[in-house]
Amino acid sequence: MNIEEYISSGILESYILGLASPEEAGILECVMKNSAEVRSAFEEAQKTLEDLATAQAVTPPDDLEIKIWTKIQQEQTVEESKPVISEKPEFKIGEITQEIYPNKAIKWQKYAIAASVLFFVSIIGNFFWINDISNNKKEIAQLQAEKKSQDLALKNSQEKLAILSNPDIISVPLKGVEKHPDSKAMVYWDSNSKDVYLNAESLPKAPKGMQYQLWALVDGKPVNAGMYTAEKDTRAVLANIQKAQAFAITLEKQGGSATPTMENMFVIGNI
Repeated sequence: MNIEEYISSGILESYILGLASPEEAGILECVMKNSAEVRSAFEEAQKTLEDLATAQAVTPPDDLEIKIWTKIQQEQTVEESKPVISEKPEFKIGEITQEIYPNKAIKWQKYAIAASVLFFVSIIGNFFWINDISNNKKEIAQLQAEKKSQDLALKNSQEKLAILSNPDIISVPLKGVEKHPDSKAMVYWDSNSKDVYLNAESLPKAPKGMQYQLWALVDGKPVNAGMYTAEKDTRAVLANIQKAQAFAITLEKQGGSATPTMENMFVIGNI
């Protein structure tokens, strides 16, 4: 797991909220000592949660303190009004203080614990809410990327269809030579404009530093008819050939060659 994956795993938020195990906490503390990036992400996450807690804080009603003290006094009055069954014990001032104030402390602790629980639940809820928003953004970005890819594929198909539906187009199938019997390609030659298009998607992927080159056989001589790339496939004009008797494809060094390398010929076809 790299640094970015570790940061996005949720360990920082778990540590801040006290949910990380001792082992996870120890690992994170060690990582923060040795990684400024993780330390910075931790401080940012801590500030985000603090800001969130502040924004979600609820101010207690103005009369809450009065109600609490009234309740305490009422309970004390009830305790004091109970009849004495045994002999009246003797209390010292210190003992009375120890008898009364712990009850107050216990009741205040109950309210404090309840408030802490509500605050903690609010933080956890908002933490998952933030994660949901983040996941939704990722899903939206993925859907947008998929739509963009589909739109591009549709555009390419429409461009190819426009060329293939041209009544002036002559289709010239190119078949594999003896060394490459399974190879095939298709040349589309516009008999009116003399523009040449090539579909060579079925050819093996060219090795690094190599590129397919189209040749036109004109009066028995090979003429360069353009370099093939996947972006140009069937959509872009490779060359303008006024007349030809055949077409062939060879594998050449990147950028092409002045003459075809015959031993690297893949396909050929007559018009």
